Amino acid sequence: MHSTQISMRVIRPIDRILHQADLIARVQAGRKNGEKIVFANGCFDVLHVGHIRYLQGAKALGDLLVVGINSDRQVAVLKGPGRPILSEADRAEMVASIAAVDFVTVFDEPTVHDLLLALRPDVHAKGTDYTEETVPERDVVRSYGGRVAIVGDPKNHSTSEILDRIGNNSES
Repeated sequence: MHSTQISMRVIRPIDRILHQADLIARVQAGRKNGEKIVFANGCFDVLHVGHIRYLQGAKALGDLLVVGINSDRQVAVLKGPGRPILSEADRAEMVASIAAVDFVTVFDEPTVHDLLLALRPDVHAKGTDYTEETVPERDVVRSYGGRVAIVGDPKNHSTSEILDRIGNNSES
C-alpha cells in the first residue's frame, strides 16, 4: 500500500498579525496583484457573533480583509475602567483566527486616520451602528478615492451587554 501525502502550508493565526510596516508591504503587493483591499477596525474585546458577521460582511466587499485592532491603552480610553477584558495580543490572535480575515494589526493611535492613509484601502467597512455619513473616518477615506460601506447585522450584540449579563448572573 502506498499513501500519498499532501503538503499544504497552514497559515497560523499568529502569522496573520503584522506590524504596520509589514502590513503596508503586504497590502501594496495585494493591490499590485489586482486585489481589492477592505479595512475594518474595532476593539473586539470579548468576541461575539456581531463581530463575526461584521467581518464576514466586510470580507464580502473585496479580496483582502485587513483588520485594525485598538491597543489595550486605547480600549481603556474608549471603554473605561476594567477594559479591555482580553489583551491586545489575545484579541489580535482571535480575530486573525476568523476565516474571513486576512491580516490583523494593532494600532495605538486614538483614530485609524493615519493607518487608513498608509494602507489606502478601497473600502473602509463599519458596522451598522453607523451610517455612511456618520463614519468618523469618511472624509479621510474619500480624500484618497476610497469608499465607506456599512456591513453586518443590526447592532443588537455588544460586549458591554454581555459583560452586564455576566455581572448580573454572578450576583445570583
